[in-house]
Amino acid sequence: MDSESIKILIVDDEPNSTILLRKVLEKRGYLPDTENDSRAALEKIQNGDLDIIISDLQMPDVSGSDLLKAKQDHTLFIMITGYGSIDSAVDSMKLGAFDYIGKPFNLDEFIIKFEKAVENIRLSKQVDDLKTQIDESASFSSIIGKNRKMMRVFEMIKNVSRSDANVLIEGQSGTGKELVARAIHHNSPRKDGPFIAINCSAIPDNLLESELFGHTKGAYTGAVDAQKGVFELAHGGTLLLDEIAEMPYVLQSKLLRVIETWEIKPLGSDKVHKVDVRLVSATNRNIREMIEEKKFREDLYYRVGTISISLPTLDERKDDIPMLADHFVKKISAKMGKNFSLKGDALEVLLKHKWKGNVRELENVIERALVSSETDMLGRHNFKFITGADDVIDDMDLGSNMELKDLEKIHIRKVLEENGWNKLQTAKILGIDRKTLYKKIKEYELE
Repeated sequence: MDSESIKILIVDDEPNSTILLRKVLEKRGYLPDTENDSRAALEKIQNGDLDIIISDLQMPDVSGSDLLKAKQDHTLFIMITGYGSIDSAVDSMKLGAFDYIGKPFNLDEFIIKFEKAVENIRLSKQVDDLKTQIDESASFSSIIGKNRKMMRVFEMIKNVSRSDANVLIEGQSGTGKELVARAIHHNSPRKDGPFIAINCSAIPDNLLESELFGHTKGAYTGAVDAQKGVFELAHGGTLLLDEIAEMPYVLQSKLLRVIETWEIKPLGSDKVHKVDVRLVSATNRNIREMIEEKKFREDLYYRVGTISISLPTLDERKDDIPMLADHFVKKISAKMGKNFSLKGDALEVLLKHKWKGNVRELENVIERALVSSETDMLGRHNFKFITGADDVIDDMDLGSNMELKDLEKIHIRKVLEENGWNKLQTAKILGIDRKTLYKKIKEYELE
């Protein structure tokens, strides 16, 4: 995205200000539009598709705050505030301004903040470009991804779906093992039959056999009625044994026998029933290590894993995060009756985060951010619960281009607040005398 294509509007009732800022940006290859009449600016904002608005706060008729409220969600707004109007600037940030710049202008500071907004716009455009590239190859039976490892998974699903071979899906929690199992079922000749899933780790050991194979009335205490097991319920379809590695060792031999004969015998019954089932198993454990530890039967492993599919972690497919994030934002927006979107810097946070919980964690993080957001456009500060960033820095939405004086100001303010504005104690902690501290407080307008 080149500089000339970024649509910029500069608004100030003082012509000298708009002329100055326009010349500064033109020297850097941008083509900004300017407006000294705030009413006319309001019409341009309502009718135009702008990327960045730079506007004075205090103007007759229509204020900068009014213009801020009228902007489109994707437009970034930089507020121009008068000397000593920090409170107004903070209020603007709360209303959705991207940043602010004080008068008289510090042009170096203005350029840094403007370029940060441009980078944000470019990131957002890249996300939009990725969205338009999503086609059938990026989505397979509700599984989203275009990473090369995921493309191999899609190819495996297509191939194994054609047969009735037993499949073992291996992957960390949250990588989408059940989604893959459902994709195998829905792309197989058994798609019109039932899909039954059971989590072996969620059922007490003494009840799991009954859940698998069923029981007769009175087979054990509490068995007041006869009940079919999941093998019988999945007849003609697909059965997913999730977390199969958690199955008791004794029960594994009975499962092996069923897989060899495709016959089941309910608890309390002498009758044998034939079943026609496609078996898919899943685990987040390393079964090979469990075999060495005598916790999982090696012969069962080869039976359930005729074909193995290994799912990558989210950290191994971070190039899929923009697509996944867009999918979850749309999904949660529909559920909440809203129209949320992510800024480029929010996406940057998601791309840098270490995803121990994989895709499931990503969805939970996005939902938490959306539910707690006061605006429809979410930025980096909405995800501070995963970044661990300092609230002061986060709320001001500062980035890696901060000048040294900005860092000093933030640090001094933080130490003052932590010490109840006790200047003597603050000066000691900072390693400066009180006279220097008072000078810094005045310089940075901290009171």
